[in-house]
Amino acid sequence: MKIAFVGKGGSGKTTLSSLFIRHLAAEGAPVVAVDADINQHLGAALGLDESEAAALPAMGDHLLLIKDHLRGTNPRIASADTMIKTTPPGEGSRLLRVQEDNPVYDACARPVALDGGTIRLMVTGPFTDADLGVACYHSKTGAVELCLNHLVDGPDEYVVVDMTAGSDSFASGMFTRFDMTFLVAEPTRKGVSVYRQYKEYARDFGVALRVVGNKVQGPDDLDFLRAEVGDDLLVTVGHSDWVRAMEKGRPPRFAALEEPNRLALRALREAADATYERRDWERYTRQMVHFHLKNAQSWGNERTGADLAAQIDPGFVLGESVTAGA
Repeated sequence: MKIAFVGKGGSGKTTLSSLFIRHLAAEGAPVVAVDADINQHLGAALGLDESEAAALPAMGDHLLLIKDHLRGTNPRIASADTMIKTTPPGEGSRLLRVQEDNPVYDACARPVALDGGTIRLMVTGPFTDADLGVACYHSKTGAVELCLNHLVDGPDEYVVVDMTAGSDSFASGMFTRFDMTFLVAEPTRKGVSVYRQYKEYARDFGVALRVVGNKVQGPDDLDFLRAEVGDDLLVTVGHSDWVRAMEKGRPPRFAALEEPNRLALRALREAADATYERRDWERYTRQMVHFHLKNAQSWGNERTGADLAAQIDPGFVLGESVTAGA
């Protein structure tokens, strides 16, 4: 299951995504965690110290390796240089699976031991001094989108992505790559404004969206969220001494997380798992092609000097039964 956590800056989306990852690991589920926020905090939230988090390999630094691997023997892709972030797979492409070893994971993923299990962590990489004034930070997430386009995951397997803040996720088609999107919202006008944007933008793409109310301190906060987001409100999370200890770098055992918050995390997993029966791989593939054609026309063809529409394999539908290319 592919799951995104979104929300405005400071809403607590990284904290909530890290708690959800810990919950999955504690239950023995295989997890690939991805920090796709340009402000890289997921590693620290998962217990890494500053030096360990800084040493994580940036996916953007290995983009050529990622493209070379995913291209495989696909005859429609002349070279890795003609692949862009939206390039879809086709016959001969190599696909990624959650529970496997491959060159992409070898280069870009690192194991992180959590209570009950070990997860793989991947990061886009931070915005560097070399990027200032010359680079678009959305290009940093291109490697994540390319990997998601080539990912085949099954039930009880999880890819959890901590997304960029606010509505910046819509700068690419990556917002359509998930089975479930959890929007973390505080009980404030600013907190729910991102929800309204997300709801409006995602309306035509069948995005499954549920709201997680964070920093909820009482009935008035709960009533506010219910009035603003209606039935999209799934659960709320309040004050947590466990989280406070985690933020100080001294988290207790995960089993000590407060019971209401553990029940909230269980509800998140149940909501995500429930989307499996509604998966539509044909629609997923059509959306992939839709955004690839838009990017090809607006900048990709000019940038690569190739007709990127020719990369689309009209007979290919991504799905669990598809086998990877050689």
